[in-house]
Amino acid sequence: MNTIYQVDAFTAVPFKGNPAGVMIVDEHFPSEKMQQLAMEMNLSESAFIIPNGKEFRIRYFTPNREVPLCGHATLASGHIIYQLGLKKADEAIVFKAEGGELTITKQGDWIAMNFPAYPLAKMDVPSDLKAIVGFEPQEMYSSIYDWVIAVAASEADILNAKPNLELLKANGLGHLMITAAGEQPDRDFVLRVFAPLAGIDEDPVTGSAHCALTPLWHAKTGKLEFNSYQLSKRTGRLKVKLLNDRVEIKGQAVTVFHAELKI
Repeated sequence: MNTIYQVDAFTAVPFKGNPAGVMIVDEHFPSEKMQQLAMEMNLSESAFIIPNGKEFRIRYFTPNREVPLCGHATLASGHIIYQLGLKKADEAIVFKAEGGELTITKQGDWIAMNFPAYPLAKMDVPSDLKAIVGFEPQEMYSSIYDWVIAVAASEADILNAKPNLELLKANGLGHLMITAAGEQPDRDFVLRVFAPLAGIDEDPVTGSAHCALTPLWHAKTGKLEFNSYQLSKRTGRLKVKLLNDRVEIKGQAVTVFHAELKI
C-alpha cells in the first residue's frame, strides 16, 4: 500500500505553518490519480516523489492543477525523506522538478532548500488597486509563473489586507504576493500570498514566493540574508539568503499524521 503523509512546513509547532501532502510513488503512478489525491487532501499543495537512482523526481499538485514549483511541499518532502532514512542527515537530496533542480540539505533542526531566483520587472500600479486589495501599494513588480508583487508601506497594511478574490482573478492578479518591511526585531520583511487562480484563496506559508521576494528585498536593502514572517492565520517563519542567481530557503517541519491509501 502507498502511504501519504501530512506535514506542517515552515514551523516547529504542529498546526502552524503550511500543511502539505507527501507521497512516495513509482514512475507508473498515474498523473490523474495524483491530481485526485491532491483534490482529496484539499491542501494548497501535495507533492509526489518518484525515486530515480540517487535523485528524486518531484511533482506538485494543488487541488485543481499541477504547478511547477512549491517551496513548502519541497520542504515537507525533504523532511519525510530524512525521517524515513531514505537519505542520511549528512546527505543532500536532489529533486528534479518542472521548475528546476532543487538541492536539499539538513542543517540541525532546519532544512535548507536551494531554489532558482525569480526575475523581477517593475510595473505600473493600477489606479483602482486599493479597492481590490485594501491598501495603496507603494510599487509593484511582475515575475514568472504569472506572479505579481505589491509592496506595502507597513506591516499593518499586510496584516489587514482583505483582497477581493474574484476581482483579483478578473484583473490579472490571480497570483499575488503582498509584502512590507518588518517592524519587529525577529523579521526583516513580512508577506501574505493569494493564489485564487490556482484554487488557493490564501496560502498559509509560501516558500517559492521567496524566490522573488529575496532578490526584491536585496535590491531595496543591499542585504543578502533575511528573516521572513508570513502573516497568515497559521503564520510561518523562514530564513532566506540570496546566492547569486539562486535563493537558499530554510525552514522546519513537523509530521502530523500518515495514512494508507486503500484504492
